[in-house]
Amino acid sequence: MRKLNNILQLGIKELRSLYRDPALLLLILYAFTLSIYSQANSVPESPHRASIGVLDEDRSQLSTRIVGGFQLPYFIKPAAIDLETMDSGMDAGRYTFTLNIPPQFQQDLLAGRQPTIQLNVDATQVSQAFTGAGHIQQIINDEVGEFLRRFRGANAVPVEAVVRMQYNPNLVQSWFGSVNAIVSQITMLSIILTGAALIREREHGTIEHLLVMPVTPFEIMSAKVWSMGLVVLAATALSMRIIIEGWLAVPIPGSVLLFLGGVALHLFATTSMGIFFGTVTRSMPQLGLLIILVLLPLQILSGGTTPRESMPEIVQNIMLIAPTTHFVELSQAILYRGAGLETVWQPFLALALIGTVLFFLSLARFRKTIGQMA
Repeated sequence: MRKLNNILQLGIKELRSLYRDPALLLLILYAFTLSIYSQANSVPESPHRASIGVLDEDRSQLSTRIVGGFQLPYFIKPAAIDLETMDSGMDAGRYTFTLNIPPQFQQDLLAGRQPTIQLNVDATQVSQAFTGAGHIQQIINDEVGEFLRRFRGANAVPVEAVVRMQYNPNLVQSWFGSVNAIVSQITMLSIILTGAALIREREHGTIEHLLVMPVTPFEIMSAKVWSMGLVVLAATALSMRIIIEGWLAVPIPGSVLLFLGGVALHLFATTSMGIFFGTVTRSMPQLGLLIILVLLPLQILSGGTTPRESMPEIVQNIMLIAPTTHFVELSQAILYRGAGLETVWQPFLALALIGTVLFFLSLARFRKTIGQMA
């Protein structure tokens, strides 16, 4: 009972220390609000108000229909340009796309020939270039096909594939991006907060006070783990409700409570990892550099941005010991597909085992180095 009381009181002390640190409070606020919103909308699934210049040398009914196909919100009104401004406009960054419809384009098409249209793309505008080029090609193909058929409609094909988009029917990027963002922020903040709490003890000299108190390293570490984990868990719950379900209007088919249970297990592992980093480094800059070196591979190789099946087998096997791999798996299963505990019990169990191993490894390191921190 005394141990529990010590852990509780030390944890409350950590919460008070965090409350008096405006930089970390601002980081938590930004990470679970604006950062999630910006990451959710950073890669558009279609062009949005892209600038396009059109050189119409045909000036036929068909070319007019093609130009008229570029409409808001995908494209702003196409600008009429000439050969000289086609190159200079792209050089100056005024146009992301320029289109050159050659003379006698409609006549050649009706005669059975295969005329070409030149499309220039400013590939420095990465977010617009790749999706926009395909969008423009689709508009041209649709208008040409409808013109040749003399009516608006679809060709009858012998076999038609009926496509049903599961879990994200409209292919909205923000649905996928926001959930991936909150998974990344949970991992990053939990490591930073616990590591910073230990560094703060060293820098403020309060570690000496702890050494003369009747508390054990286990109690000190457990207090930091539960207090910083609680902060991130509360921020996650609020962000899920206010930012993801409210501001971004992302439907969550699964149980948010089950997801938060997975978050708690993941925090057990990552906060322990943060303690370990705090014992290895001696200052905040060193901690930041170490976190960057570790966090980037964890995020990239855990399956959040690229499916694990696309990675080399050796990388897949190595990443099985990382908590983020199992956390991404259960997060996607619960939040995207509405999975229950009967489906995600394996990543839950893996997180519990990995967290336990990391906790005792960090505790052993903490016991060994706590005397050197004073």
